[in-house]
Amino acid sequence: MNYKYGKVYLAGAGPGDPELLTLKTKRLIDTSDVIIYDHLLSEKILDLIPKEKEKIYAGKYSGMHILTQDEINKLLIKKAKEGKQILRLKGGDPYIFGRGGEEVEELINEGIDFEVVPGITSAIAVPTYAGIPLSYRNINSMILFITGHEDPKKKESDIDWEFISKFKGTIVILMGVKTLKKNCEKLIEYGMNKNTPISVIENGTKENQRVVFGTLETIAYNCEIKQIKPPSIIVIGDVVNKSKLLSYKKSKLV
Repeated sequence: MNYKYGKVYLAGAGPGDPELLTLKTKRLIDTSDVIIYDHLLSEKILDLIPKEKEKIYAGKYSGMHILTQDEINKLLIKKAKEGKQILRLKGGDPYIFGRGGEEVEELINEGIDFEVVPGITSAIAVPTYAGIPLSYRNINSMILFITGHEDPKKKESDIDWEFISKFKGTIVILMGVKTLKKNCEKLIEYGMNKNTPISVIENGTKENQRVVFGTLETIAYNCEIKQIKPPSIIVIGDVVNKSKLLSYKKSKLV
């Protein structure tokens, strides 16, 4: 590493509730010179950034890119070579479908010092706020995390829906609202029971959190009627039935 350069911290800001920020990430918000942040950060977390800090929005969502990934990589390198401490603030956890690994590789190639700070991933926190325990004794012993939004440059999907349809545990899909209907149809086609419980949680952990329930057969229609939008987390499996009993956050059940 070239220690004449600045240092880049890739930190996870969690799923939205500012009280789920780690102490380390909050310290980095207060001490970094430049903060490069993503679309998924809540306004309450952005409000914690001191006004004198240099803030750069690098949002990417639903096909809209303020900065491409390559431009973000170049920006991190440029600011680090100016000798500044940079906080790359990402929603959730940097290494859970967050492209943090790609950014770190670019920093290593340029000899720039870095550190990755874990964040609470929405894959775990959002179901918890909706009262859904991803594991529950006598119900399941496995959890599977899937991205609902693969790289559009791929020639074919890497997701094996036939395998997933036979998975005897809880399935969590991130960024999967737009492909919900198609993916549910695939699971049913490959043999998963059409009455399998499923929940879609919009804006999880935030004040405007909404939760929709249904089955593989009905959830796409239910979400369409209620106009559910990203960011949302999808949970499939019998643990979904525990929600109404265990929920402690007053979600809007729609």
